[in-house]
Amino acid sequence: MSHETPATDRPLTTALAEAAGTAGHAPSVHNTQPWHWTVLPDALELRVVKDRHLSAMDPEGRLLVVSCGAALHHARVALAAEGWTPVVERLPDPHRPDLVARLTGLRHTGADPDAMRLVQCMQVRHTDRRPVSDEPIPAAVLGDIDRAATREGVNLQLLDDMQKIELAGAAQQAAAVEADSPELREELAYWTNRAGTGTGLPPEVLPDQPAQTTVPGRNFGAPGSLPIGPGHDKAAVYAILWGSEDEPESWLRAGEALSAAWLEATRHGVSVVPLSGVVEVDGTREVLRQMLAGLGHPYLSMRLGVADPEHAGPPHTPRLDAAQTVDTSAVRGHLA
Repeated sequence: MSHETPATDRPLTTALAEAAGTAGHAPSVHNTQPWHWTVLPDALELRVVKDRHLSAMDPEGRLLVVSCGAALHHARVALAAEGWTPVVERLPDPHRPDLVARLTGLRHTGADPDAMRLVQCMQVRHTDRRPVSDEPIPAAVLGDIDRAATREGVNLQLLDDMQKIELAGAAQQAAAVEADSPELREELAYWTNRAGTGTGLPPEVLPDQPAQTTVPGRNFGAPGSLPIGPGHDKAAVYAILWGSEDEPESWLRAGEALSAAWLEATRHGVSVVPLSGVVEVDGTREVLRQMLAGLGHPYLSMRLGVADPEHAGPPHTPRLDAAQTVDTSAVRGHLA
């Protein structure tokens, strides 16, 4: 197989390195960015970074792997935008559990215009924790977001009004459980005081006071500096990402579905806020499972809505430099 693109004669290794760098825009729990990429002459490997694992909040690593799944989807889309279609091997080596995916067998199939638009969405996508506007999300847009998730093999359950109240109760219960954990409060304080590190949640992306919403957002332990205004979440839509298995590969696919749904939402001007608290606590995760009639396992809940157009949203959270997340040492002589 030739490693040159017919259209541009750019080396495949350049496309792989750039896709890994673009994947750094992916969402991750508390902006931990727990991924590391290795660029090889004809493949791209994705590993988890255990040092950025939230061991108190996420002891089993569900959200760690979901975060890496989001980065994996971002990389896949970035490659598609450059015209490359990979074979995706998820958890390819049981003896190396930190190796969560390998992109290999790359074929040049021509640049995908939809993927090119989604790469643009990666640049603008962010988490806006303010209450959403009163403008409803059109049903056709919700359908597009739903299909984006299901194409990744994960279900997106939109909640009705009664289920929304159940979700609110579960979120309050999870918050109470987590507030009683000194280890979790310490971990949260660590990731909200990371100025200058390229990771974590700075004050300007966190609400300056609790929003008056039906489903409460996370209490980050201290107020941020993001003005939330007087809004409510009456027009918000709440949803649960879920699937039939509760295993690392299904968590990885959930992250890919989260990325796909979020980028599609961004394309339509819809704000997404992941609500992970309810899946972090065993008891409330079981409440969500009952809301799914026991059909599957919840991976994440989320709020969708049209952001308030009258006030500027929060800035983007910081990102690690690509040199810290992408290892190109094996292909240094091949990069254009």
